[in-house]
Amino acid sequence: MSQGDERGYGSDPGGRTEDAYSTLGGTRQTRTRLPGGDEGDGYGRRPARNSRSLIMVVGVVVLLVAAIAFANRSGSGGEAEGPAAGKEPSAAGAGPTAATGTKPVQGRNGTIASGFAHDEQGAQSAAANYAVALGSAEMFDKRKRDVILDAIIAPSSVARFRTTLDTAYSAGFFANVGLNENGTTPDGFTFISRTTPVGTKVTKTSNDRASVEVWCTGLIGLAGEGSTKPVTDGWFTISMELEWINGDWKAVTHSQKDGPAPVGGDTRASSADEIADAVNGFGGFTYAR
Repeated sequence: MSQGDERGYGSDPGGRTEDAYSTLGGTRQTRTRLPGGDEGDGYGRRPARNSRSLIMVVGVVVLLVAAIAFANRSGSGGEAEGPAAGKEPSAAGAGPTAATGTKPVQGRNGTIASGFAHDEQGAQSAAANYAVALGSAEMFDKRKRDVILDAIIAPSSVARFRTTLDTAYSAGFFANVGLNENGTTPDGFTFISRTTPVGTKVTKTSNDRASVEVWCTGLIGLAGEGSTKPVTDGWFTISMELEWINGDWKAVTHSQKDGPAPVGGDTRASSADEIADAVNGFGGFTYAR
C-alpha cells in the first residue's frame, strides 16, 4: 500500500545496437514518395498550392474552429451519467491523456477530495486521489492513517485494511525507510513520501462498481545532511476496485505492482536541502479525469 523498499525502482534500459527502422545519424535514409502522379519531386515535397487548394484549406479550418466551439459549449454543463450496467470501458474512456472537460470535484473529506461523479471519470478521479492519500507521509502515522482509511475505504473493508496496514507499518519497515522504530522522523531530517498519478484507466465497470488502474511515480526517503536513506523515485501501478456508497466512490480492494518505468534521464540529482524545500514548498493537486 505504500512506497517501501519492495518496489523495484531501477530499470534496465538495454541496448540499441541494431535498429532496422532508424533513419537518424546513419546510412539507412528513408525517402517517401507521396501519391499524385507527376506532382512533387519524388522526395515528399509538393509544389505550391493553387487558389482552389487554398480555399479548401480555409474551409477545413473554419469547420474545425466551429467544431471546437461546439464541443466546448456542449461540455460545459449537464449532469454526469452513471456507467451502463455490466459494460466494458469504451475505447474513448481509456484515452491516456484526453481531458473530459468536467470540472474537478468541489467537496473535501478532511484533506482528501470527495463528491466524485457517478461515472467512469468520477471513478478514475477517485482512484487517483486515493492513490495520493495512500502513498503519503501521513500513512506512516497511525492516527493519521486511520483518518485516511475512514475517508476513502468502504466501511465493510476498513477493519481489514487497518489490520493489514498496522502489521505492514512495523518497526522493521520504519527502519528500512530511515525512520525511528515508532515511525517518527529522526532529528535534522525531512521524511518524504509522495505519490503522483501519471495516468488512469478503467478496466471494468458496472452501475455501482469500477476497477481502475493508476500509473504512478513516487518519492520516498529521508532528506538531510548525511542521510543513509536518500530520497529516491519509483514507478508503479496501483489497482483499485471501487464501490459507489452513499453518494461517493470508496475503495474496496487495493494492490500494487512495479512499473512501467522509463529509462532514467541525465538530470543532476538535487541536494537534500533542495529536495526538502521542494516537497515542503510545492503543494499537491486534486486530481480530476
